[in-house]
Amino acid sequence: MTRVAVLGSTGSIGTQALDVIRRHHARHPGEWEVVALAAGRNTELLAAQAAEFGVAPARARSGLDDAGALAELAALDDVDVVLNAVVGFAGLPATIAALEAGKRLALANKESLIAGGPVVRAARQRGGGEIVPVDSEHSALYQALRGGTRDEVARLVLTASGGPFRGRTRDELALVTVEDALKHPTWNMGAKITIDSSTLMNKGLEVIEAHELFDVDYDQVGVVVHPQSVVHGMVEFCDGAVIAQLSMPDMRLPIGLALGAPERLDEPFGPIDWTALGSLTFEPPDLDAFPCLGLAYSAGRAGGGAPAVLSGANEVAVEAFLERRIPWLAIADVNGGVLSGENGGATGNVRDVDDVLEADRVARERARTAVLRLSSRTGART
Repeated sequence: MTRVAVLGSTGSIGTQALDVIRRHHARHPGEWEVVALAAGRNTELLAAQAAEFGVAPARARSGLDDAGALAELAALDDVDVVLNAVVGFAGLPATIAALEAGKRLALANKESLIAGGPVVRAARQRGGGEIVPVDSEHSALYQALRGGTRDEVARLVLTASGGPFRGRTRDELALVTVEDALKHPTWNMGAKITIDSSTLMNKGLEVIEAHELFDVDYDQVGVVVHPQSVVHGMVEFCDGAVIAQLSMPDMRLPIGLALGAPERLDEPFGPIDWTALGSLTFEPPDLDAFPCLGLAYSAGRAGGGAPAVLSGANEVAVEAFLERRIPWLAIADVNGGVLSGENGGATGNVRDVDDVLEADRVARERARTAVLRLSSRTGART
């Protein structure tokens, strides 16, 4: 039996993970058991989930800002797999706790790996835990990499849908609204991730994540815009061969793989009707209209605390946009200013969690200052 802790159980990834477990149990009773749950403010849904899956009240925690509680659940002795679907930097303590306890970490919380990359690597080495990515793009790379050895890999390619603003110029993006940015063309995700998709920051963070997950140089990680969202990732090998993972958009496929890795589930999610698929197109990203992607490459190459700075600043900027305090274009302005040191970036070395927390704290503080300045100058335009 595989015993699972689902952190972020009432969010988009968490509810889909429980659906995968529910369906798997119907076909294979007793193979998986949910033994711990954590959620934010949706205590009613959390209680219903705990009742359905038989999770004891003491192990169904609310309040995702309680880092200690999350870490405690992730390190429970009777947990085999930890699904970390907590949104934002708050997921870092659970990531570290799971890896130090030798668990398999099904990771949907990209910010914890990005902000704390060196710390997470050290936790993996100390505890022997394993990371299996839940992001569709990194899951695709995880699968495609089975097709060759590490020294045969020439390049990893992440695909981006382009979000709701694909094809628009920078000038055309000046007055887009919150409602516009939340209309993702292919995926149903939470608000923060959807806004990151609209700016291509999500793809930039995924570039940093790919570097950390698969130990490749940034020059070996490319991004192409693929609006159909059918090809989720590709690995190009040294002889020119490319292996790609394709499926219709359905997050339950990578979730199921991460929960059961390395085996695949015997229930299909996102199967393709090849007779009706139509064309698949690819184009380069527009770095002028979507500068957050370039900022992420810069932060990743700088290393140290720079990714934590970018991640923390971005969370503040996205929150300000969702609250209609800054326009959409200002998200990149805030991120770039904090990262470059215009507002006092903190991009030194990262040796432990305290270093990550400090870089994140300073970045958020200076991002808030930048938001106040921008909001007073531009007014609410979103």
